[in-house]
Amino acid sequence: MPATHPVDEFRPLSRLIPFGLQHVLVMAASPISSVFLVSKTLGLDPDLTVRLLSATFVLSGVGTLVQSLGPWKFGARLPFVMLPGGAPVVLFIAIAEEHGLPTASGAVILTGLCYFVALPLFARLLRFFPSIVIGTMIVIIGVTLVKAGGVLVVGKPGTPGFGDPRNLLLGFATVAFTVLCFRFLGGMLRQLAVVFGLLAGTALAALLGAVHVEGLDRTAVVGLPSPLPFGPPEFDLVAALPLMIFALASMAEATGQTVLNGEIVGKEIDVRRDVPRTIRGDALISLLGGLFGTSMMVTSGENVGIVRVTGVRSRFVTVIAGVVLVLIGVFTPIAHLVNAVPPAVVGGTAIVVFAIIAVLGVQMLAKADFADHANVVIVAVALSAGLLPSLLPGLYQALPSNLAMLLESGVAVGAFVAAGLNLLFHHLPRFGAATEKRENDCAAT
Repeated sequence: MPATHPVDEFRPLSRLIPFGLQHVLVMAASPISSVFLVSKTLGLDPDLTVRLLSATFVLSGVGTLVQSLGPWKFGARLPFVMLPGGAPVVLFIAIAEEHGLPTASGAVILTGLCYFVALPLFARLLRFFPSIVIGTMIVIIGVTLVKAGGVLVVGKPGTPGFGDPRNLLLGFATVAFTVLCFRFLGGMLRQLAVVFGLLAGTALAALLGAVHVEGLDRTAVVGLPSPLPFGPPEFDLVAALPLMIFALASMAEATGQTVLNGEIVGKEIDVRRDVPRTIRGDALISLLGGLFGTSMMVTSGENVGIVRVTGVRSRFVTVIAGVVLVLIGVFTPIAHLVNAVPPAVVGGTAIVVFAIIAVLGVQMLAKADFADHANVVIVAVALSAGLLPSLLPGLYQALPSNLAMLLESGVAVGAFVAAGLNLLFHHLPRFGAATEKRENDCAAT
């Protein structure tokens, strides 16, 4: 009887629960911040905000269970967590501001359907995403996420409190606590270094008066998501186009994450089989998200870094994380407690985890043959295209708003540039190649 692969190994709950909680604590800022961004930008009332927060946590948990358990043809059966995507949230807000919330929900539903329609064609194109393309994507993802973690620590330039020394102290102290736990702890405790660093940072924040638990005295204990919170969805293909185009970029990103996750857990990935499973999971949960008022839900590249840090490969760790996310969505006081962790502390933890993703991308690129100058050009140009939006914010602000939002997604741009250049250099016939071959043949004779 063949041995069980570590990714399919069900470990004792005494080990699974702490590691599952670690995933949740590091990732909880994403659903909270996405809902609050939508609420504040669109002026939603507090009750509606609470219902959207509940829906976002529950769908994140359900999506995590789908990706981790992989029922039928949905989910990669890898340790994945699903969360609201950053760029889709921005696009959702833009559609809602211009066309109204019912149209924004309709756009998410149309995009979920677009995944299923486009998937067969995309699956045929996967051969154009070798390790050099995926490695470049992973580096861009890692660097972009490090910047996002840094923003959690210091805030955005030009906003009140930017670079607050207390926040800098909390962020860097959390990094230091995490490193010290890696250095001096062993066994299972070392694998929990990320969560210990986060807890130590939170304890320091409490001593400095930076932890504030609000809303516990006036919130219901149980809050269930409400379907169609904005009323019946309205379907407008033109309004939905930016999200539908982004779905193609999301497919490319899901490809990279699936391959990287497989490498980390040591499981051989069949790209033609496993990537579509990941994408179907994203499509299903995004479709449900449109029905419950959220934006698109996507597999999280961030949690892949946690898997690499801990070395715990079992997908049942993220099954536990999925259950916890659902419980947070149902029991609203838990969400308030999780939200009490200061952003600077979460950012400090995130910087460590996200930087590891970039390192994993570099490891993947190390497999490429850089003696071939074509590969040097592919990676150089794709990295430039993917990182410029992060390095130069507002680079595309003079362009039409929908086009600018798409181009500012460095991961999407970098992925398509890398895939396009790989096609140009390694799959299309070279101009003059036949003449060069004849000359070489003549010289040989």
